[in-house]
Amino acid sequence: MITLTATIRCKPGAEDVVRAALVEVGDFAAKNEPRTLSFFVTAGDTPGVFVTHERFADRAAMEAHNAGAGSKGFFAATEGLLAGVDVVTGSEIFPPT
Repeated sequence: MITLTATIRCKPGAEDVVRAALVEVGDFAAKNEPRTLSFFVTAGDTPGVFVTHERFADRAAMEAHNAGAGSKGFFAATEGLLAGVDVVTGSEIFPPT
């Protein structure tokens, strides 16, 4: 099991566009990426901050998601609207598989 957590900060005034784009990529993953096991998005308590919590069957599934149409659509829709993205990937350790 591979996980990816991304903290996404958007520029002031871009929150609604970024939120909508995150919902679209999540919807795309749910409908088209069976090896993307889960895709959750949290709106942070700080305005303009979103966090994704993503789980994949394996590294190949994560790479396919990241290179796929859903992710590309997100970055196209938010071009120029993001203030930064921090990503952490790794092997899930709890619960044990």
